[in-house]
Amino acid sequence: MRKTDVKEFFKILQRANPNPETELLYTTPYTLLVAVVLSAQATDLSVNKATKRLFSLVDNPENMIKLGEYRLRNHIKSIGLFNSKARNIIKLSKILISDYNSNIPNTREALEQLPGVGRKTANVVLNMAFAQPTIAVDTHVFRLSNRTGLAAGKTPLDVELKLD
Repeated sequence: MRKTDVKEFFKILQRANPNPETELLYTTPYTLLVAVVLSAQATDLSVNKATKRLFSLVDNPENMIKLGEYRLRNHIKSIGLFNSKARNIIKLSKILISDYNSNIPNTREALEQLPGVGRKTANVVLNMAFAQPTIAVDTHVFRLSNRTGLAAGKTPLDVELKLD
Protein backbone atom coordinates (compact mmCIF):
# COMPACT_ATOMS: atom_id res chain seq x y z
CA MET A 1 0.00 0.00 0.00
CA ARG A 2 1.40 3.41 -0.97
CA LYS A 3 1.67 6.20 1.63
CA THR A 4 -1.05 8.19 -0.14
CA ASP A 5 -3.31 5.13 0.01
CA VAL A 6 -2.59 4.67 3.71
CA LYS A 7 -3.56 8.26 4.49
CA GLU A 8 -6.79 7.91 2.50
CA PHE A 9 -7.53 4.59 4.21
CA PHE A 10 -7.22 6.19 7.65
CA LYS A 11 -9.40 9.13 6.55
CA ILE A 12 -12.10 6.68 5.52
CA LEU A 13 -11.86 4.87 8.85
CA GLN A 14 -12.00 8.20 10.71
CA ARG A 15 -15.15 9.25 8.85
CA ALA A 16 -16.81 5.89 9.40
CA ASN A 17 -15.96 5.75 13.11
CA PRO A 18 -14.70 9.09 14.44
CA ASN A 19 -14.64 7.97 18.08
CA PRO A 20 -13.78 4.28 18.23
CA GLU A 21 -14.40 2.55 21.54
CA THR A 22 -13.52 -0.82 22.97
CA GLU A 23 -16.28 -3.40 23.17
CA LEU A 24 -15.15 -4.28 26.68
CA LEU A 25 -17.52 -3.00 29.34
CA TYR A 26 -15.89 -1.06 32.17
CA THR A 27 -16.72 1.72 34.63
CA THR A 28 -13.34 3.03 35.79
CA PRO A 29 -9.75 2.96 34.56
CA TYR A 30 -9.19 0.13 37.05
CA THR A 31 -12.03 -2.00 35.67
CA LEU A 32 -10.75 -1.26 32.16
CA LEU A 33 -7.32 -2.58 33.14
CA VAL A 34 -8.86 -5.71 34.67
CA ALA A 35 -11.08 -6.30 31.62
CA VAL A 36 -8.17 -5.95 29.22
CA VAL A 37 -6.02 -8.33 31.30
CA LEU A 38 -8.90 -10.82 31.19
CA SER A 39 -9.32 -10.40 27.44
CA ALA A 40 -5.98 -12.02 26.58
CA GLN A 41 -6.82 -15.09 24.50
CA ALA A 42 -10.54 -14.54 25.13
CA THR A 43 -13.35 -12.74 23.36
CA ASP A 44 -14.66 -9.40 24.54
CA LEU A 45 -18.11 -10.99 24.76
CA SER A 46 -16.90 -13.70 27.16
CA VAL A 47 -15.09 -11.11 29.28
CA ASN A 48 -18.19 -8.89 29.43
CA LYS A 49 -20.32 -11.84 30.57
CA ALA A 50 -17.83 -12.69 33.31
CA THR A 51 -17.30 -9.12 34.52
CA LYS A 52 -20.92 -7.96 34.57
CA ARG A 53 -21.48 -9.11 38.14
CA LEU A 54 -17.82 -8.73 39.14
CA PHE A 55 -17.73 -5.03 38.31
CA SER A 56 -20.94 -4.41 40.26
CA LEU A 57 -18.99 -5.59 43.32
CA VAL A 58 -15.46 -4.43 42.52
CA ASP A 59 -14.37 -1.14 40.97
CA ASN A 60 -11.02 -0.51 42.65
CA PRO A 61 -7.94 -2.41 43.81
CA GLU A 62 -8.96 -2.39 47.49
CA ASN A 63 -12.28 -4.08 46.75
CA MET A 64 -10.51 -6.64 44.56
CA ILE A 65 -8.17 -7.54 47.41
CA LYS A 66 -11.17 -7.86 49.74
CA LEU A 67 -12.89 -10.11 47.20
CA GLY A 68 -9.81 -12.33 47.14
CA GLU A 69 -8.29 -14.62 44.56
CA TYR A 70 -10.62 -17.57 45.23
CA ARG A 71 -13.84 -15.59 44.74
CA LEU A 72 -12.33 -13.74 41.77
CA ARG A 73 -11.63 -17.11 40.13
CA ASN A 74 -15.28 -18.04 40.59
CA HIS A 75 -16.36 -14.88 38.76
CA ILE A 76 -14.00 -15.43 35.82
CA LYS A 77 -13.88 -19.23 35.55
CA SER A 78 -15.67 -19.11 32.19
CA ILE A 79 -12.62 -17.34 30.71
CA GLY A 80 -9.55 -19.27 29.62
CA LEU A 81 -6.46 -19.12 31.83
CA PHE A 82 -8.63 -17.88 34.71
CA ASN A 83 -6.30 -19.20 37.43
CA SER A 84 -3.26 -17.24 36.27
CA LYS A 85 -5.38 -14.22 35.38
CA ALA A 86 -6.90 -14.15 38.86
CA ARG A 87 -3.45 -14.46 40.43
CA ASN A 88 -2.13 -11.60 38.25
CA ILE A 89 -5.11 -9.35 38.98
CA ILE A 90 -4.66 -9.77 42.72
CA LYS A 91 -0.92 -9.08 42.41
CA LEU A 92 -1.40 -6.01 40.21
CA SER A 93 -4.07 -4.72 42.60
CA LYS A 94 -1.62 -4.94 45.50
CA ILE A 95 1.02 -3.08 43.47
CA LEU A 96 -1.47 -0.38 42.49
CA ILE A 97 -2.33 0.15 46.15
CA SER A 98 1.25 0.17 47.41
CA ASP A 99 3.04 1.96 44.58
CA TYR A 100 0.41 4.12 42.85
CA ASN A 101 -2.04 5.12 45.58
CA SER A 102 -4.62 2.85 43.86
CA ASN A 103 -4.37 4.82 40.62
CA ILE A 104 -3.61 3.37 37.22
CA PRO A 105 -0.20 4.53 35.94
CA ASN A 106 -0.32 6.48 32.70
CA THR A 107 2.92 5.31 31.11
CA ARG A 108 3.53 2.17 29.08
CA GLU A 109 6.67 1.39 31.07
CA ALA A 110 4.84 1.45 34.41
CA LEU A 111 1.86 -0.50 33.10
CA GLU A 112 4.09 -3.20 31.63
CA GLN A 113 5.62 -3.76 35.08
CA LEU A 114 2.24 -4.94 36.37
CA PRO A 115 1.62 -8.71 36.40
CA GLY A 116 -0.36 -9.84 33.36
CA VAL A 117 0.14 -6.56 31.47
CA GLY A 118 2.03 -6.63 28.20
CA ARG A 119 2.47 -4.00 25.53
CA LYS A 120 -0.89 -4.63 23.87
CA THR A 121 -2.78 -4.35 27.17
CA ALA A 122 -0.82 -1.24 28.10
CA ASN A 123 -1.63 0.35 24.74
CA VAL A 124 -5.37 -0.28 25.15
CA VAL A 125 -5.37 1.22 28.65
CA LEU A 126 -3.29 4.23 27.59
CA ASN A 127 -5.58 4.90 24.65
CA MET A 128 -8.95 4.33 26.33
CA ALA A 129 -8.26 5.63 29.84
CA PHE A 130 -5.78 8.40 29.08
CA ALA A 131 -6.55 9.31 25.44
CA GLN A 132 -2.96 8.66 24.41
CA PRO A 133 -2.45 7.97 20.69
CA THR A 134 -1.50 4.30 20.86
CA ILE A 135 -2.49 1.26 18.86
CA ALA A 136 -2.84 -2.27 20.16
CA VAL A 137 -1.58 -4.73 17.59
CA ASP A 138 -3.40 -7.99 18.08
CA THR A 139 -3.37 -10.99 15.75
CA HIS A 140 -6.01 -9.43 13.50
CA VAL A 141 -4.28 -6.06 13.14
CA PHE A 142 -0.96 -7.84 12.59
CA ARG A 143 -2.34 -10.05 9.80
CA LEU A 144 -4.33 -7.28 8.12
CA SER A 145 -1.38 -4.90 8.22
CA ASN A 146 0.89 -7.49 6.62
CA ARG A 147 -1.58 -8.77 4.03
CA THR A 148 -2.52 -5.32 2.80
CA GLY A 149 0.95 -3.83 3.04
CA LEU A 150 -0.46 -1.19 5.37
CA ALA A 151 2.40 -1.79 7.79
CA ALA A 152 4.37 -4.90 7.03
CA GLY A 153 6.45 -6.30 9.85
CA LYS A 154 7.77 -9.54 11.25
CA THR A 155 6.53 -8.87 14.79
CA PRO A 156 3.57 -7.03 16.33
CA LEU A 157 6.03 -4.40 17.58
CA ASP A 158 7.33 -3.85 14.03
CA VAL A 159 3.77 -3.34 12.81
CA GLU A 160 2.88 -1.08 15.75
CA LEU A 161 5.86 1.18 15.12
CA LYS A 162 5.00 1.46 11.43
CA LEU A 163 1.34 2.25 12.21
CA ASP A 164 2.32 4.86 14.80
